[in-house]
Amino acid sequence: MSTPVSSDVLAELRKYDSPTICNVIELFGYQPRNVGWVHKQVAAVYPELPPMVGFAVTATFRSATAAEPGEKAIGLADQLEAFESVPGPRVVVIQDLDDPPCGAVYGEVMVSTYRGFGAVGLVTSGYARDVLQIKPLEFPCFASGYGVSHAYCRVLSVQNPVDIGGLTIRPGMLLHGDANGVAAIPLEIAAEVAGACEEFVAAEDVVIAAARQSKPTLAAYREASAEFNRRRTALTERLQKRAEQSNDGEAMA
Repeated sequence: MSTPVSSDVLAELRKYDSPTICNVIELFGYQPRNVGWVHKQVAAVYPELPPMVGFAVTATFRSATAAEPGEKAIGLADQLEAFESVPGPRVVVIQDLDDPPCGAVYGEVMVSTYRGFGAVGLVTSGYARDVLQIKPLEFPCFASGYGVSHAYCRVLSVQNPVDIGGLTIRPGMLLHGDANGVAAIPLEIAAEVAGACEEFVAAEDVVIAAARQSKPTLAAYREASAEFNRRRTALTERLQKRAEQSNDGEAMA
């Protein structure tokens, strides 16, 4: 199965933190600045791990109440089969339909299974458990809290749009996550985002270096800030021009 983003682009995206990814996405003017990432209480369970990058495979979950008569849960094997419709690397995304959450959405068995079949991370609006058993696997997980029991846990659907912390995530969306949180990278600009991160970081470093001098001066800091703004503006203009040219080319095709 072909991937909509090359392995080289994915590898480049993994070099940078999620705030940098979001900063660069902003330059395109592709979407409003107040959307595109998971917010509310969803956070990294293992913030020390390097960035996670992969394509979303989705599911919904419930545990607060017993199953209704005739309700059919979806087992792990069936989830894995459904997930095959999305190319790897895959990030498992599970929306907890209970509000507030009750039982843990995942634990050691589920993570071991997902990881064994090629997933590179897991994001849920619900709870985690078995956190110490999972830690040695170095598998990035993001959750809204912890729960010791799985209660009446079951997966109800797979490969439908889900809502995680205010972000609607559809199967196949490209996600980037680290200690700072989880962001979605529009596939249409993923390669350009990856290519612009190094230049953006270099521009930020100008200001950081001025601030971290043993005896910083306001004059030097103002100069560094002006240089950063100059570089950011130039980068923004180039990226938006490329995006316009790409859109024009698609319209003519």
